[in-house]
Amino acid sequence: MDDELLELQRQFEFAQQVKSSVRLSDRNVVELVQKLQELGVIDFDLLHTVTGKEYITQEQLRNEITREISKLGRVSVIDLADTIGVDLYHVEKQAQDVVLNDPGLMLVQGEIISQSYWDSIAEEINERLQECSQIAVAELAGQLQVGSELVQSVLEPRLGTLVKARLEGGQLYTPAYVERVTAMVRGASRGIFVPSNLSALWAPLQQLVQETNGASGVAVENSFFQSIFNRLLKEEEMLGSLRAGTHWTPSAFATAQKECVDSSFSQNSYISYESMQKLGISQAVQFLQSRYPDGTPLAAVFIHSSMIEMLDSATEDAIEQNSWIDSLSVLPSSFTSQDANKMLLLCPSVQSALKAEKALILGESYVLSSGFIKGIYDQIEKEADAFSIQASTATLIHPSSKSSESTESIPANTDKGSKKKKGKSASTKAATVETVPDDEEDARPKSKRNQKKGRDSSSSQKLDSKAGGKKESVKAQESNNIIPPDEWVMKKIVDSVPEFEDDGTENPDSILKHLADHMKPMLINSLKERRKKIFTENADRMRRLIDDLQKKLDESFLNMQLYEKALDLFEDDQSTAVVLHRHLLRTTAATIADTLLHGLDIHNKMKNGTEVEESKTQDLELLDSSERTALAKNLNGSLSKKALALVEALEGKRVDTFMVTFRDLAEESGLVLKKLDKKLERTLLHSYRKDLISQVSTESDPIALLAKVVSLLFIKIHNKALQAPGRAIAAAISHLKEKLDESAYKTLTDYQTATVTLLALMSASSGEEHDCSADRILTKRELLESQMPLLRTLVLGDSQPQQS
Repeated sequence: MDDELLELQRQFEFAQQVKSSVRLSDRNVVELVQKLQELGVIDFDLLHTVTGKEYITQEQLRNEITREISKLGRVSVIDLADTIGVDLYHVEKQAQDVVLNDPGLMLVQGEIISQSYWDSIAEEINERLQECSQIAVAELAGQLQVGSELVQSVLEPRLGTLVKARLEGGQLYTPAYVERVTAMVRGASRGIFVPSNLSALWAPLQQLVQETNGASGVAVENSFFQSIFNRLLKEEEMLGSLRAGTHWTPSAFATAQKECVDSSFSQNSYISYESMQKLGISQAVQFLQSRYPDGTPLAAVFIHSSMIEMLDSATEDAIEQNSWIDSLSVLPSSFTSQDANKMLLLCPSVQSALKAEKALILGESYVLSSGFIKGIYDQIEKEADAFSIQASTATLIHPSSKSSESTESIPANTDKGSKKKKGKSASTKAATVETVPDDEEDARPKSKRNQKKGRDSSSSQKLDSKAGGKKESVKAQESNNIIPPDEWVMKKIVDSVPEFEDDGTENPDSILKHLADHMKPMLINSLKERRKKIFTENADRMRRLIDDLQKKLDESFLNMQLYEKALDLFEDDQSTAVVLHRHLLRTTAATIADTLLHGLDIHNKMKNGTEVEESKTQDLELLDSSERTALAKNLNGSLSKKALALVEALEGKRVDTFMVTFRDLAEESGLVLKKLDKKLERTLLHSYRKDLISQVSTESDPIALLAKVVSLLFIKIHNKALQAPGRAIAAAISHLKEKLDESAYKTLTDYQTATVTLLALMSASSGEEHDCSADRILTKRELLESQMPLLRTLVLGDSQPQQS
């Protein structure tokens, strides 16, 4: 057998040494391999090396990868590609397959690491720990160039075996180091006798550990201390309670805490929550209720039932004596008004008194008997009634006065009789040498109405509907005018109970303020009932007022329209027209404007429940501008605006402007103003003429006669009712020149000249006593009196002027 093997070896060696006559090129070899693959002779995948001169099977590639891993323990996939000489793609693919099939391998960030590698690393770490006692996982990860999570995951199963250490908070500690730190935590925790936050305890321990370890010391995480503390607490090496993981309360403190609470509660029969907070008990109510089931929790204190019995006795005495009591005055200072209120509601005597309406609780802590309150209220109600009447009177006299004025500030003098009529003059001092005085010309006749009596009775209803459209807020404001203010009510309470004065009116929690707030609605209801009664009484008076106002305006406004037509004759003479317009505004227009404003003001007061004396509904004297403005502002809404426009027009220069504003105000008030038609105009002119003829026939004053004669001539010639002041008489006579014959015109002008001369003498001699002046005045008056028959003949005699 051996000989045969030797023979075969010689033949093989010979065959190798013999040079072939036919050689295959690299290309032929490649084509031959491809042909074999096509024929299925080679039925497995072949991989090219990076040089392209060698083939390698995938199984061989996996074997070489496995050999490299077993040799190095940790190898990079990129390094494997370079070592084996195969493209990186194929190496990565086969490496994943190798790792997948071998649980002892892992592929991390392009590296294949075996468990043996980690075992060797664990042994190295254990050796380092014996030297420095602690190592940070982050430091190891940096050295190994892997993630901290990976290092921690491979170390955890090896702790206690290959690595003799404890992993806590990213740090590895040796058992000896852990014992040393445990001793520090145990000692520090046992030294605490008051509730503390453990987070504040770990900071000094960290500093102590670093000082102990010197420069090599690493900062210890709080979680390490906390885990050691939790383990010690579980093993009952420390006694106490831990809340929220960090709030530590030693058992010694809890024992002392309970003893302190028991002592205070047994001595005082109450304990405040503030004192519980100082003792470190945050949930005081739960603590006390669990410890004293028979106690009662209040807003600021926890009380024993004996406190309620004591307060019940005091309040029962006050109610029986028909008096009052401040429960806070018999309770300790730590009790609040809410505490007192809750205790009062638990008192049997207070409960029965409230149910029987024998007592009332005000301001949470004040208990007042019903008899005590009624005695004060009855007295104040009488004075409030007087206050309401007085305030209503003051509002009637002074519409702009504030509702908040006290009774002491309301003026008692309501006499307006001392006022003089605007536009009237008691002497002739104001007359000039060119004019006849206005007061002598104001004696105009009043036309008599020859028309149907009565108007639409719905005017009163219209006015009511207009006033009823005002806003609720305005109604409320007006109703408050007669309601006494809080200060007034408190003053009257102090007058009844002087001891309340020490409580002060500015203190919102004083019994005075609470009692005033309680009585104010009662007083308001009483005053409202009175106002309701006044409303009923005023209803008929309001209807009579509107009817009377309608009658007055019917005649006055028709006369105003009649006088307005005469102004058209002087439109070409602007200076005279201005005088005539202003005269008519200050006389007839002012009268009817004041009549309407007074009527609306009184109607408004009656509608608002204000008592108005019957005398106030009668004709009043002319007002000045400020008084008219005050009346206008006292009206409501659109009535006030249109009344102010009327007052403004009355102070203007044009009668037509006044007429427009007067009509607007009357229409807004629901009153009906009759328009002057031709028939009414003829009737009024006839009556006016007849009245003037009567006055001219009976007039004894030579100065006053001239104005009446001129007015009568204007009716006869122009068929117009002229109202002219003294200084416009000369211009009026000039307008008659073309309508009178020469002798009549001369008679009229001579008489006017003599009248002006007489007035000039009277004005010059005013305040002087000279016989010569008196003689001249007397002579001039006698001359005028001698001409009076001739002047009467001019308008009443057979010699009639030419008609236009």
